[in-house]
This record gives sequence, structure tokens and C-alpha cells, in this order.
Amino acid sequence: MGEQRTESSLFSTLFDQFREPFILFANSYVRDMAAAEDIYMEAIIQYWEKRKELPADTNIPGYLLTSVKNKALNHLRHLTIRTDAEDQLYDHRQRELNFRISSLESCDPSELFTIEVKEIIRKTLDELPEQTRTIFFKSRYESMTNREIAAELDLSIKTIEFHISKALKLFRSRLKDYLPLLMVLTKIGEL
Repeated sequence: MGEQRTESSLFSTLFDQFREPFILFANSYVRDMAAAEDIYMEAIIQYWEKRKELPADTNIPGYLLTSVKNKALNHLRHLTIRTDAEDQLYDHRQRELNFRISSLESCDPSELFTIEVKEIIRKTLDELPEQTRTIFFKSRYESMTNREIAAELDLSIKTIEFHISKALKLFRSRLKDYLPLLMVLTKIGEL
């Protein structure tokens, strides 16, 4: 029991004797008081655990200071690696952010919208029965009147109106999500 008390007392004395100057030494390099205290604590514990294996004439302050120095170096090397990794992540995030900014700057929503709407119109036209598609195409793309279409195709005006109505109903259904935006874009274009 007495030997354990003596060991504890020796450790406390040793710990207190070099604590302040060695922590200040470590802190002067790592610039983090908590890290400097941890470095000193690790160095003193490491010495204490190895003390019986060391030569009797070991310069204890020199040994401890060398240990503090090496642990501070390891700490700084670890910080360098971590900082490099953080810099790489930052650079990657910065490049990604710049890409998103430039993509958004070059994006023309009305153009994207127009392309999307044109694709829906194309697909809808492809789905129409052939006669309905022909009548709708003549009405909307060739600007023919219902009477002109009826005369050319030898159909009644009522049949022409039916096919156009059928096509418009399908287009309204397919473009229902775009109609409010089309109205907004049209109003913006008028400004």
C-alpha cells in the first residue's frame, strides 16, 4: 500500500513539475490548449508506463519533451491531412456549386418548357387516329377553314368539327398541367 502511495505521489510530482511549460510548449505549435493538454497527458502516461524499461540514466525532462514534440508533430500532420481532405471536399463542392450556378444561368425555362410541350404535342398527334390527325393538321398547321377541309376530304362540316373537337379534348387533357404556365408565359411575353 505504501509503495502504491509513493508511486502515485511520484507521478503527481512529475506530472505537476513539467505540466505548465510542456503544455505551453505544445500549445505554441498546435495552437489549441485542449489538444496541448491532451498531448502532454499522453506523453506523461506513455513515459510512466515505459519508465521501468528505460535506462536508469534517462533524462526524464528531455524524454518527456521529445515525446511532447513528437505527439505535437503527429497532431499537426493529422491536421494537415484533415485540412487537405477538407480542402478537396470544399474544392469539389465549389466546382459542383459553380456548375449548378452556370447551368441555372444558362437555363432558359421557356425553352425547356417549349421543348417539353412540343414533345407532348408530337406524341399526342401520333396517338390520334389517322383521319382526326389529318383534319387537325390541316386546321391548325395549314390554317384551312372547316369548310375547306370538308370540301377537300369530301366530309361534312359536322364531321370536321367532331374530329377537331376530339383532338382538342385530347390535347387539353395531355397539356392540363402546362396550360396555367402557358398563360403566364404568354402574359410575360406581352409585357
